[in-house]
Amino acid sequence: MAGNGSTSENVLVLDFGAQYAQLIARRVREAGVYSEIVPGSTRADELTVLSPTALILSGGPASVYEPGAPQCDPAIFKLGVPVLGICYGHQLMAQALGGEVEHRDRREYGRTKLGLEADGGTLLRDLPLYQNVWMSHADAVIRPPDGFSVTACTDSTPVASMELPERGLYGVQFHPEVTHTDEGQQILTRFLRQVASLEPSWTIPSIIESTIQTVKAQIGDGRALCALSGGVDSAVAATLVHRAIGDRLTCVFVDHGLLRLGEAEQITRTFHDTLGINLIEVKAADRFLAALAGVDDPERKRKIVGETFIRVFEEVCSDLNDVRYLVQGTIYPDWIESGGDGSAAAIKSHHNVGGLPEHINLELVEPLRQLFKDEVRQLGSELGLPDEVVWRQPFPGPGLAIRIIGEVTQERLDLLRAADSIVRDEIHRADLDRDLWQAFAILPAIRSVGVQGDGRSYDYPIILRAVKSLDGMTADWARLSHDLLETLSRRIINEVDGVNRVAYDITSKPPGTIEWE
Repeated sequence: MAGNGSTSENVLVLDFGAQYAQLIARRVREAGVYSEIVPGSTRADELTVLSPTALILSGGPASVYEPGAPQCDPAIFKLGVPVLGICYGHQLMAQALGGEVEHRDRREYGRTKLGLEADGGTLLRDLPLYQNVWMSHADAVIRPPDGFSVTACTDSTPVASMELPERGLYGVQFHPEVTHTDEGQQILTRFLRQVASLEPSWTIPSIIESTIQTVKAQIGDGRALCALSGGVDSAVAATLVHRAIGDRLTCVFVDHGLLRLGEAEQITRTFHDTLGINLIEVKAADRFLAALAGVDDPERKRKIVGETFIRVFEEVCSDLNDVRYLVQGTIYPDWIESGGDGSAAAIKSHHNVGGLPEHINLELVEPLRQLFKDEVRQLGSELGLPDEVVWRQPFPGPGLAIRIIGEVTQERLDLLRAADSIVRDEIHRADLDRDLWQAFAILPAIRSVGVQGDGRSYDYPIILRAVKSLDGMTADWARLSHDLLETLSRRIINEVDGVNRVAYDITSKPPGTIEWE
């Protein structure tokens, strides 16, 4: 990834397979310092090209002494920039510099009591003598490299924190990036401020200003097109580009009839009426529904929705021959997971399927490519987008088509839309909008026996799904109150004709997924 364009500070997180690598980068950014993720195997000379101001070595699931375990280039410790090793990264540093790492019979997973040694050193000085930290390992550094001071330990980890200040090398066995570590953010901030001498320059106003300038430089006096989905990513991307090039941006909203209740109207109201952005609305619900007729396989549904969208988009493009740029709401996690710079060659449509045909020769504009979801939301608020857009929960591109388990029909769409509207209404009443990653309804295309009024019914069930998550990569089912679940069940059964049963999904991710299809 190229430089960030708004600050000379660049903290690189070397990823050794950690579940928390993205979280480390996010925590660094929360401290006001730009950070990005690179593979742990990146050579020292390759890192130098990126002009890092500090390095952080992430955790990882392997053992450093096992054959084939991920290794780092030992030369990174001679680059002259501060280095912080976390968990596996701490062990890698110790091993590479002559320390000793071994498997421990007594493993440490979860909350652990950390005790300071001496004065706690640079990172831990003046913090509580004993504090809770989050551990996740079966190995430990039992002897630090020559010259390192041990600054903290636990009952089974003799070197839980170590440092060599004159070379800017620091290691901690615990995870300061997770909220379970009491002083974690303060420890990371001390590394950034006191060790690396980095000042907070990664701020929302600076991001907006630099992004607008970057977009202006890329597009020049050209014209751009943006496919709006109604989600926060495409909305913020469109708003930023509109700030940069004004009426030379045209947004296209394809109403495929698979959105939730009122969302199509909301998109038109926000972008055309409120923001004054050129908007082409294509009403294509009948076309999508006809293409989905008789299809119950989820992957085929995704492909059909994506391919139909492409056909509609082609028709719009044929009438706009002077457009050279396509604005896309790619965010940083998308970019990482699609392979870094390789993602620039493929268009991830807002339907999360395939790409546009090669003969639609548009250059990508990705103003959010450096940002995490929480940063995108902050930008949206700063840009004046309404809360209903900024805090819209993640919603799959194929929409309700994949929340109907079975064939998509107009009857099932109407039924699911009504049930889902009740879920959103009650979640909002309970003031849980921002606490939950997602909360929605699912319609399995099966029927079950019930008793309603004085007779038996044979109607659909509705499955409720509500999860908490930081980034969608993992998720835990939300412990909604019994009263709220009762209200949801009562309202859905009473108000939605064709439903006689409501169930609640209590599966986490993994082993399940957030969506059912």
